[in-house]
Amino acid sequence: MRLIVLGQQAFGKDALAKILAAGKDEVVAVYCEPDKEGKPVDPIKELALEVGLPVLQPPHFDDAASLDELAAFQADLMVMAFVNVFVPAAARDTPRHGSICLRPSLLALHRGPSTVNWPITMGRDESGFSWFYLTAGLDAGDVLMQWRCPIDADDTVIDLYFKKIYPAAIDSVLDVCELFRSGNPPHKEQDESRAIYDRRCTAKHAHIDWRRPVQHVYDLIRGTSPAPGARTLFDGAEPGVFDCESEPGDGVAGRAIEALSAGVAVQCAGGRILLKRVRPAGSAKVSATEWATSVGLEPSRELGS
Repeated sequence: MRLIVLGQQAFGKDALAKILAAGKDEVVAVYCEPDKEGKPVDPIKELALEVGLPVLQPPHFDDAASLDELAAFQADLMVMAFVNVFVPAAARDTPRHGSICLRPSLLALHRGPSTVNWPITMGRDESGFSWFYLTAGLDAGDVLMQWRCPIDADDTVIDLYFKKIYPAAIDSVLDVCELFRSGNPPHKEQDESRAIYDRRCTAKHAHIDWRRPVQHVYDLIRGTSPAPGARTLFDGAEPGVFDCESEPGDGVAGRAIEALSAGVAVQCAGGRILLKRVRPAGSAKVSATEWATSVGLEPSRELGS
């Protein structure tokens, strides 16, 4: 098949590399976002130029010239690998088989951005990815294929995405192409009764309320690590909270219990969080013990919500 790959960053590059290495399909063009002043060249663009592929970077697909340029490649399929730009129907339907897009969630669950953060913060035990057909609705098109994986009890965003979803999704690019090459790619309607639309997970969603159940607090810290990073308050400052463990223990929720060489224990409802790494405002990450010493956090002191 003649393919257009539309993507960006490491995932786009690795998806393109996978297709090129397999050698079964011809990549006729690579599309990515326009260059940004002061930013490095996008990795997918670097690879495409290295192997001599045409690279196009239109800011949008709203003008006739961009659509004519796209149509001129006479592509069979457009593979959209990590895409942040809106692609209108006139563009996505131009290839003979249309376009297929990856979403790192089990659609119809977790449509929208931050689809790796929210399953962890919500305490779910499963995630994965979906390849789906684009429609006018946000992430609402039929599903071509899905892959599932467990969210283990201590998984962070790094564990779930980079160690589980990412490598499996890259491998699946060839399966996607094979399904289209077979001539009858699956179409499975999403269950709208299960649809969830998520906001982007930002710092305002990552404030820790130490009065909440310990599992809720632990899930919040895991689901926002490394970005946007959970946050707490202490003496008017707002340090970021990263590596931690959940452990049993009773006491007044919100109070620091003790500072050990392994970290700083903070009481929640029904258990404690052992903080291991903290990032003070404007600083690099440090051990929680070092931070506690520097700010005078002693046992019985309270951390704000």
